[in-house]
Amino acid sequence: MTQEIEMEYKNLLTESEYTRLQEGLPFPENAQLQVNHYFETAGFALKELGCALRIREKNGAFTSTLKEPHPQGLLETHDALSDEEAEQWFNGNITLKNNIAERMAANNIHAEDLTYYGSLTTRRRELDYKNVLLVLDYSTYHGNDDYELEIEAQSETAGLKAMNDIMKDFSIDKRYTPNKIQRFFNSAPENKRHRKSD
Repeated sequence: MTQEIEMEYKNLLTESEYTRLQEGLPFPENAQLQVNHYFETAGFALKELGCALRIREKNGAFTSTLKEPHPQGLLETHDALSDEEAEQWFNGNITLKNNIAERMAANNIHAEDLTYYGSLTTRRRELDYKNVLLVLDYSTYHGNDDYELEIEAQSETAGLKAMNDIMKDFSIDKRYTPNKIQRFFNSAPENKRHRKSD
């Protein structure tokens, strides 16, 4: 399958909340390592459309993914890349493969418009839990560390109930949680230099 609808619920954690969840639920002892490599246009055209483009590097394989808004969550379109194709993307020679090329063309964005902005590394633990998937992430990017609980569910009702129950059981505060690509770009050194103080 090259497309899927993703329904996920996220909450940023403090380090102590992360540790409580890791120790209090039967997450795997060893984390999976994955690296997200992010691409955008110079004018942030994807962001303006509510979209995001990445390559995920996991278990020695590379997958390009375009995320687009969808009434039920996010529509994800995937294309597998060879090692050589991924390396070309990182070096600025981007060739969009069929599925993503079609979606990008519909938004009038082309491969030559895209630039590689960098990567975010995540150590991920996953747990099937009461008909949802719990994802516990520790990510590093631009010298930052962050901790996150993500819940992937088949329905909004199941996802929200699982999130609310876990937050109550583990005394976790609700926090506004932009997605990873937003956190990555918001923390970029050039953005920090030009951001107005609150």
